[in-house]
Amino acid sequence: MRGKWIFAFCTAFIVLAATGRLMGQQVVDRIVARVENDIILRSDVKELEQYQELIDGKSESESEIVDRLVDQWIVRSEADLSRFPRPSDAEVDEEVSRVVKSFHSPEEYEARRKQSGLTEAELRKLAASQLYLTKYLDSRFRPSVQIDEKAIEDFYQNGVVPRAKAHGQEPPTLDASREIIQEALVQNDINEQADRWLKESRARLHVQKFLEEGPK
Repeated sequence: MRGKWIFAFCTAFIVLAATGRLMGQQVVDRIVARVENDIILRSDVKELEQYQELIDGKSESESEIVDRLVDQWIVRSEADLSRFPRPSDAEVDEEVSRVVKSFHSPEEYEARRKQSGLTEAELRKLAASQLYLTKYLDSRFRPSVQIDEKAIEDFYQNGVVPRAKAHGQEPPTLDASREIIQEALVQNDINEQADRWLKESRARLHVQKFLEEGPK
């Protein structure tokens, strides 16, 4: 998807197919969706599929991943238009480190990464892209978030306390939990606002899917 602008969808598809035939090789990439005048390739889907397998241990269906790539197209287009700054190398390093530390050990991470099929360079590229989109959404919606004291107290009583007791632990105090709870509520509100915005934006886009079962 990134920068793969085309003048005519059919022409691009024919070129891809013809190239494969002339070289006597199977075509390894194909167009799976069109968003306005841009395209999403099967290789884009594969990358996100591998990233999901690394992070979550499983991936969504091809159609669901295409939907996510359309959402990313929307966010990236607006972020680029507003000249939102790209994450620094240090920020990307930190994001990659966060991914590695989400596993029980470096060995487990390395085994999962190899199983997913991602190289270190591909992981870094995907982490940088995800970070860019996340930071833009945060900057766009965080200023309008308002969390009141009652919401924090309700989260503490209905979430933190029961969870601690279920694990046989003494619940932390409300004051000790306040900052973490507030940030969790802020992130939830940002996600809800982003979901509404993306739904409205998708409705205005011309999107075509060209999956295995045919156009949708």
